[in-house]
Order: sequence, then structure tokens, then C-alpha cells
Amino acid sequence: MVRLLIVAWLLLGAIQAANAADGAVDSIFAHKHMGVATCASSQCHGATQRAADARILLNEFSIWQQTDPHGKSFATLGTEASRSIANKLKLGDPRTAKVCLDCHTDNPPESARGEKFLLSDGVGCEACHGGSENWIASHTDRSRTHEQQIADGLYPTAQPVARAKLCMSCHIGTRDRMITHQIMGAGHPRLSFELDTFTWLNPHYEIDADYETRKGRFNGARDWAIGQGIAATNLLDILVDEHAGWTGIFPELVLFDCHACHRLMSDKQWGPRPGTGLGPGIVRLNDSNLVMFRHVLSVVNPSAADQIAASTRALHQATLVDRQRTFSAARTLKGKIESQLDSVAAYEFGPDTLGKVLASMVRDADRGEFRDFSAAEQAALAAQSVVVAFETAKQLSDADAAGLRQGVDRLYKTVENEDAYRMGDFVSALKGLRAQAR
Repeated sequence: MVRLLIVAWLLLGAIQAANAADGAVDSIFAHKHMGVATCASSQCHGATQRAADARILLNEFSIWQQTDPHGKSFATLGTEASRSIANKLKLGDPRTAKVCLDCHTDNPPESARGEKFLLSDGVGCEACHGGSENWIASHTDRSRTHEQQIADGLYPTAQPVARAKLCMSCHIGTRDRMITHQIMGAGHPRLSFELDTFTWLNPHYEIDADYETRKGRFNGARDWAIGQGIAATNLLDILVDEHAGWTGIFPELVLFDCHACHRLMSDKQWGPRPGTGLGPGIVRLNDSNLVMFRHVLSVVNPSAADQIAASTRALHQATLVDRQRTFSAARTLKGKIESQLDSVAAYEFGPDTLGKVLASMVRDADRGEFRDFSAAEQAALAAQSVVVAFETAKQLSDADAAGLRQGVDRLYKTVENEDAYRMGDFVSALKGLRAQAR
């Protein structure tokens, strides 16, 4: 009965978040942001020691302040590198430019800022958990359920679709928040993101029985899977936007595979990718998340995976025709992905998932689908995420986990340097990892 209730909750969360596809940032800004200082006292999240009966660590503020890059994101705008980028783009001081502030700090409208709110705090608590105006005083009340707190404005970060929507509004980009090709041309680093891996780089909470009682079952493999689907729909959503997806006569080039163009002119290593059907010299869409979501569906719904593969190839082919054909193909593909999100959110990613996902990747590797660095990079992140998820869930023996971690390390070494990437090395490491998995 408990499992059925959790699955129903996950389905409801996935459906609600998918229906509010573009509403993550709006939800965060729906209520006044009271400022990081309101969470930082030793009686709240700034404690140095956990109370015996506490449900949470209580040192979340200290972790954020000392080790989490989000806490230093505003300070980054004061560096020489940031000033150089802003100068090239004629933005003035990057610490006051909205396009920079939207992702380097918590940037609600002036009317939604409390007395203790400071832009200089960076990406603080309320940038992810939502304006605390209506829940700051009540969220410690154990008589109130997590669902009631969400109704008060607490953002549902425990729901994987909702979390993916919010994280990727900056780490991947949306129509309203984009690291454009122009910004990258001015010197901004290339964005590379995978939801589950990046969630656990600087954790400020732990998954225990109490967490799952209040917020539902946690599964890192599921979060990786959902993240791939949301990243893919973000790309497609931008692509069909007449304003955000196009600059003059050109499409927004950040949506395309960087390495299809940014390579040595003397490099004569072009080869076909069957999944695109495109010949040499064609600028290709960055379909790395589309490829990964297909591998997700190879486990959850193999027939849907085949449909996604066919629709992805149709999208690539449509780019050779005209804008409207491309828009139509992108909308069709987006609809197919969104129709699978609830199934992915409710799927029980068990111990056999790792082998199945890796086997699907190996089949792609044998077809030459990992010729592009971006897809190989996402595959390496995926392998790590799924291995760690099963290790955390104690679904791997210590010996199996150690061997798989070594295999993941070998895979990572093949994507350490994008300029030196060689498909053969990657495929060899991937097959070695597959041989170790069940």
C-alpha cells in the first residue's frame, strides 16, 4: 500500500510539473524572498552540531557558504574573466546586468525582496526553495505536512521533474534564460550538466527513512533519467521559439553541437552517424540529451525508445528542408518525450537497470553514434550516476561497486579533453564497463 501511494505521488508530481513546463522560475518568484540571513542562525540551518531529534543536518547554511559553488556565484561576476565577457557584450558591470544576475544570483523582482535580501549572497536558499515569505515561520512545524508547505510556496525540489525544470533553467537554459552562442563567443564556458551527478556534488541533506516518509522514494537513476528528458525538451522548446531560437538569418547556434564546427581544419576524421542521417559539413543539433533519453526508454519502454530514435532522425533531416519543417518535427518529438515523463518518474529502476542501459549504449557505440563528444560526455556522466545510484541503494556488492567505479574512471578519462576525444577509446572503455555490469 505504501509503495502504491508513493508511485501515485510521483505520478502526480511528474504530471503537475510537466503541465507547468515553464513555471519553475515563476514559482520561485511567486512570494517575497526574505534573504539568506533569515536561514542562517544557529537555531535554524546555521548550527554546528545536529540536535539529537533533528530530522535534518541543520548545518546547511555552513555547507552552502563554505563549499557550495552556488554561494560564490555572485562573486564570480567580479572577476576579470567576467568583466571581459561583459565588456565584449557591452553589458557594463556584470554585477548589475540582468542576463548575468539571472543565473549568478537569486534575482527576484525588486518588489519581491525582503529587508535582509542581498543580491551579493549569490544563489542562496530561496533561489531553489522559493520565496519564504509564507513558509519561513511554519516550515519547522512538524504538524504541517510537506504538501502543506509546498502549498505555502516551498518549491518541490524533491519531485524530480520539478527539480529538473528549475536546475536546468540555468544549467541548460530556457527561452528566457539562455547562455547564447554570442555569450559563449565572448568567453563564457560551455555548459555541461547532468541532474543527478550535479545534485550530489555538494549535498546539504541526506536520504534516510524519515526523508522518504515525508517526501517519497529517492532513486538517483530515475533522477538521471528525468534530467535527460527535461534537458531534451528545453532544447526543443528553444528551437521552435521564433525569438529565442533565432538570430537574424541564423538559428541560435548554442543549440547545435559545438564540435561539429569547432575542430581543426586539418582534421579529416568525419564519419557518418546513422542516428542523424546527415552528411559531412552539415551543422548538427546537439542531440546528446535526446540520445540519452532514448537509452532511458530502452529500459522503461523499448517501443517508445524506437519512436524517439525515429523522431530524432526526422528532426535532423528536417533541418535540411526549412524552418517550418524543423519546427513541426521538434514539436512532435517534444510531445513524445513529455508523454513518457510520468512513466519514467514512476519506474522502479532496479539492479538490472545498469546492465540494460550500458547494453543500449554499446549498441549505439557499435553504430557510430558516439562520434560526437557531447553525447560521449553525457554517457560518461550517465554511467557514473547510475553506478552511484545503485551503490547508494546497496544494490551492488562492495567488490562489484569497486570494479564498476574503476570502469567509470576509465570511461571518464576518454572525455577529459574535448579537443583530444577519440571515439575508439571511448567505445573501448564503454564496452569494458558493460562487461563488468550485470
